[in-house]
Amino acid sequence: QVQLQESGGETVQPGGSLRLACAASGHSYLRTCMGWFRQAPGKEREGVAAMNRGTGRIVYADSVKGRFTISQDGAKDTVYLQMNNLKPEDTATYYCVANSALFCALAANEYNRWGQGTQVTVPH
Repeated sequence: QVQLQESGGETVQPGGSLRLACAASGHSYLRTCMGWFRQAPGKEREGVAAMNRGTGRIVYADSVKGRFTISQDGAKDTVYLQMNNLKPEDTATYYCVANSALFCALAANEYNRWGQGTQVTVPH
């Protein structure tokens, strides 16, 4: 069984920074890929970033490239999302995701493990 627990969501002023964390439990071979998706009310889920825990290969959405950074700790049980220069359009519930794929893509239907989400709010 794989469980994902997000933390770090807060209300941040535009231009501010925030770091989200995802603590993962369960066998590591069931979470080869880990990443982040987000969803605002009334909008579809949007892939943000994903990484292969073993190879370190990373993919970012164009909307966050240059502002957000995904990383993992040395034990590879925690994945982070460093968010800089936050904008109102970044407001969403952020979900940590995982699967056992070899290539980690930003496609929601490829992830079978989802956390409960953490709220990030950037007011106008």
